[in-house]
Amino acid sequence: MNLALWIAAGLLAAVALAGGISKTFVPKEKLAAHSGGEWTGHASVVFVKTLGVLELLAAVGLILPAVLDIAPFMVPVTAVCWILLMVGAMITHGRFGQPKLVMLNLVYLLLAAFIAWGRFVLEPFTG
Repeated sequence: MNLALWIAAGLLAAVALAGGISKTFVPKEKLAAHSGGEWTGHASVVFVKTLGVLELLAAVGLILPAVLDIAPFMVPVTAVCWILLMVGAMITHGRFGQPKLVMLNLVYLLLAAFIAWGRFVLEPFTG
């Protein structure tokens, strides 16, 4: 189970890193021009960049606390925060009539729920 939780955290961290880099460093207009990014055209630059930074922090929070053994309880806390972020993403994509992206966000949400449940209950990090 420990290996499965590490793999799940690694996958989710990669997703968060990719999303965070794009929202933080790609201009909003360019994001809005791509399929799935239309919502950014209706959001402020500050909001999009803030989401990007939160995703970068999630990528870090899913891996580094456990690897460095510094506050490893932050891994499941980060997973819970990701769940909340995905609820918002699902609502946003639903409003834009993007059911495929809603389902993709649901997969990410379930992956985060698995990590949170696994690290809070099944295989918590003990110090």
